[in-house]
Amino acid sequence: MGVNHFIFVENNSDDGTREYLAEQEDVSLWTSKASYKRARFGMDWLNWLMRKYANGHWCLTIDPDEFLVYPFCDTRGLRALTDWLDASSIKSFGSMLLDMYPKGRMSEQTYAENQDPFEIANWFDAGNYMIEKNPKFGNLWIQGGPRARMFFPDNPARAPALNKIPLVKWQRGYTYVSSTHNLLPRGLNLVYDEWGGEKASGCLLHAKFLHTFADKAAEELERRQHYAASHEYRAYAEKLEDDPDLWCKWSEKYINWRQLEILGLMSKGNWA
Repeated sequence: MGVNHFIFVENNSDDGTREYLAEQEDVSLWTSKASYKRARFGMDWLNWLMRKYANGHWCLTIDPDEFLVYPFCDTRGLRALTDWLDASSIKSFGSMLLDMYPKGRMSEQTYAENQDPFEIANWFDAGNYMIEKNPKFGNLWIQGGPRARMFFPDNPARAPALNKIPLVKWQRGYTYVSSTHNLLPRGLNLVYDEWGGEKASGCLLHAKFLHTFADKAAEELERRQHYAASHEYRAYAEKLEDDPDLWCKWSEKYINWRQLEILGLMSKGNWA
């Protein structure tokens, strides 16, 4: 996609991740055995590294299970996007987190190491989203999709946030406030147009719902290192006991970024 260098923070992994990353020439690796929760869920680590090393660079901040899709990503590298953002004096690029899932029960479709996860989890909710403006920071707050309807049906307001601002032309005075959901200064959160137009945006395809997820949820529930006493993982673990099928009659099978634009989940804005 055109990324020059990768920065990782490894926190008590035991699956060979640290050893693998240490061998990569384009990776800078930091490790910590400290509490992820007490580091504001990793944000203190991230902001410190960005402040020290990212000044003046376009930085894409994502989780390992998030895959960026942006306008023309099938024909244009990431640098083409950042060059256009620079030329347009745009400093931040928003992307909606799009939960992907298989058709059928997760346990019935085994994911193999190094496999493209979207060979299995290739369905998503085309609608069923709630959106409002955060009065304090000015960012949009998006909820819904399969996690809201399946894991938080009685209280969708507790469902995870799906709004993210993962791509930023970083300056030392910037800081992520709550994961990559919002930033300071507040102007960086204005990745949308309130006056009837559209700003360019993307989607982060979220490869969470694979057959490995039940074990992951149980592990995170035991670690208790996540937000709000891990209430999200409690909801996952409880529902996953029934081995649910997230697919429904309104599910859409993923094709490409143009499909997401037609559905209104992302936009090429003025980028042509």
